[in-house]
Amino acid sequence: MEKHEFRETIAKCKDRLVKKLICVFVVLTMFSCSDYIDKPKNLIDENVMAEVIADLMINDQANFVYPDKNMEAGTRFILKSHHIKPDDFIESFKYYVIKEKMQDIANDAQEILLKKDPKAAQYVKDKLKQNGNPPALVR
Repeated sequence: MEKHEFRETIAKCKDRLVKKLICVFVVLTMFSCSDYIDKPKNLIDENVMAEVIADLMINDQANFVYPDKNMEAGTRFILKSHHIKPDDFIESFKYYVIKEKMQDIANDAQEILLKKDPKAAQYVKDKLKQNGNPPALVR
């Protein structure tokens, strides 16, 4: 009977050990997956990002005025005027998209645009009164 009791004791210890290991792996998995992306080394502040995006939106509208022109120089100028390297902008943009902060930044950029151009703000208000929806480019 001693062999039988010894085997039961070993089996119980194995069960407890397996349960503890499963708990450890679950806890490690939970903490190791907290971030899908590392914070960029030169992360652009959310407010600065909104200002840059507002300026890029204005630059983008120049494509309608000058459809055959290359607007890349305008983009480079905007980034340079804000003292931002293109790679830093791209990495910050990816980071904010994955962290689901880009919608708020885009809304802030829209507010900046509306403050810069009161006529645009009035245009949006008029469109909202007409049909309850903002113009397609403002959404």
